[in-house]
Amino acid sequence: MNINQLETLLTISKTLSFRKAGEALNLTQPAVSAQIKSLEDEFKTILVDRNHPVTLTDRGQVFLEHAQRILSIVEELKQKLSDLDQNPQGHIVLGTTTSIAMQILPRVLSYFQNQYPLIKTTIHTMPSSQVLTSVENGFVDIGIGYLAERSAHVETSVLYYDTFELVVAPGHPLASRNRVTVGMLRDVPMILLSPDTLGRRFVDRIFREHHIDPNPVMVLSSSEEVKRMVELNLGAAIVSKLSIASELRRGSLKMIAVEELEVSHPVGVITKSGRYVSHAMKQFLNDLKGMPEDQFTGSE
Repeated sequence: MNINQLETLLTISKTLSFRKAGEALNLTQPAVSAQIKSLEDEFKTILVDRNHPVTLTDRGQVFLEHAQRILSIVEELKQKLSDLDQNPQGHIVLGTTTSIAMQILPRVLSYFQNQYPLIKTTIHTMPSSQVLTSVENGFVDIGIGYLAERSAHVETSVLYYDTFELVVAPGHPLASRNRVTVGMLRDVPMILLSPDTLGRRFVDRIFREHHIDPNPVMVLSSSEEVKRMVELNLGAAIVSKLSIASELRRGSLKMIAVEELEVSHPVGVITKSGRYVSHAMKQFLNDLKGMPEDQFTGSE
């Protein structure tokens, strides 16, 4: 058994195709087949069901779990060895929400990659509720998100504080107001975030506390989608203040104060407790935590 065979099995599990796996690994299809056959012969079991689409057998799934752990250990070894080099290098996988990826990370990564061009980054966007879990299970190295949940398996550090704000299009009936109460939203058509987002859970709690049944006309998975629908005047919405800076500047959205929503929500860095911190990760975390808050919350 060798590392290349394990990587081939992992790629087949993702692509569900010997041909696509070969293309991804720059191997011929016969070479891919030979690597899997060699593994199956060594362990005297069938790992791959070769019908279309190609899938892993039950034994293949068990084998894959161990293969992923082995590959993770090998990657950690590579990181530790690369840290012996004076030039910081490596690969960082970040997990965050769409809004944070669009509003914050371009500024952070632009500076960071200019300083450390040998450190590569991959960004996975996901609902805020999944960021902590993705750090816990090792899917991402660093999470950036709302620190609403606690876990003994992660460490957190606050970067800045965000709020959730009511926004409408300039032509909306509420646009002439500077302040409303949450009770005035009882019959207002609302465009809501999906239930797996922190923003939606916060809004649902506020509505429950004030005995209000919202009037949803649409449920969308990200703040970016919600903002576009609000700009079309299809309803009002409650979204992260961080996410609406450019729309407020352009005048395509109007923010209206709602006293009941004036709650600060910490946003910060999430890392797995006890995990080896590579030189690349350490450098990125130091730079991120050293940035002043106005670099995150500023309009630019």
